[in-house]
Formats: sequence, C-alpha cells, structure tokens
Amino acid sequence: MAAEHAHEAGLAGRYALAVFELAQEERAVEAVAGDFATLKQLMAENPELTRLIRAPVFSREEQAAGMNGVLHRMEAASLTRRFILLLASKRRLFALPDIIRAYGALVAKQKGEMSAQVTSARALSDDETAELKSILRSKLSKEVKLDSRVDPSLLGGLIVQVGSQMIDSSLRTKLNGFRAAMRGA
Repeated sequence: MAAEHAHEAGLAGRYALAVFELAQEERAVEAVAGDFATLKQLMAENPELTRLIRAPVFSREEQAAGMNGVLHRMEAASLTRRFILLLASKRRLFALPDIIRAYGALVAKQKGEMSAQVTSARALSDDETAELKSILRSKLSKEVKLDSRVDPSLLGGLIVQVGSQMIDSSLRTKLNGFRAAMRGA
C-alpha cells in the first residue's frame, strides 16, 4: 500500500509539474490555480463529483463528459480544460486531488510562500487566522498560506504542520499562548 501511495504521489507530482510548466509558458499560472481551487471546493461539497473522479466504474468518455460539463459551468481556463480532459482520457482523473495539492506547492514555492496545514477543533475566526499567519510569518520569514481543516475529535487548540515537519520548539512556545486563547474563546 505504501509503495502504491508513493507511486501516486510521484505520478501526481509529474503531472503537476507538467501543467505548471505549461501554465508558465501560457502565462496562466494564476488562472489554473484559481480553477484548481474551485475544483477542490466543488469536490469537498459534492460527493458525486468526487465519485466521478475516483470511481473506476465510469468510462473515459463518461468522466470526460462529466468533467467537461463542470469545467464549462465554472468557466475554466483553456489550459485547465485541456489538462483535465487529458487526465480523463488517460484514466488518471483519480490523481486530481493530489495533482491539485502538488500544483499549489509549486505555485507557493514560485511566490516564495510556504504552506502550513492547520488542524483545529473548530473553525478559526478571521482574526485567529490572521494572528496565526502573523506568528508563522515572523518566525519563518516567509509568507504562509494556511490549509485549514476542522477535526472535532481534537479536545481544543490546534495542530500546525509546516512542510513535512511539525512546528519547531521556538514557534511551539508562541503557539501555546495562541492555543490557550482559543480554549478560552
């Protein structure tokens, strides 16, 4: 299973890099990033779309037709449309969520941003999000893009992961105050 997951990550990384390089050539990096963000949100809100992307029971033609409809409705950029339909024709649509994640990392790297995964017991308010970004920016000396998730099973506070590592101890101390403030909210 781990080898299979590594293969998918490699596959997703290669596709993400290919579409990123094409997007740079076509000056469409932001347009594709916006389309991918919309697709990610649509997948989160629509189990049928996720099923169309992931379930092998759909033919290439069914996947292409379904995705073409979605892309048309969201007025996706030409490159996004060509790329998604290529994935469908190659039976690689299942990798789309990982490709979107890898593409986002490439865009962030180009902008000199870092990505941080934040898991909290409840949704962060706008003020909490801004404060967390400020703390991370001051410690990491980079702009930080937050990918937030809510996990009600956490007792309180939050878990912050930057890149592949958990927060280092100097930042952990400052975040403890932030966690304490969240518990009191």
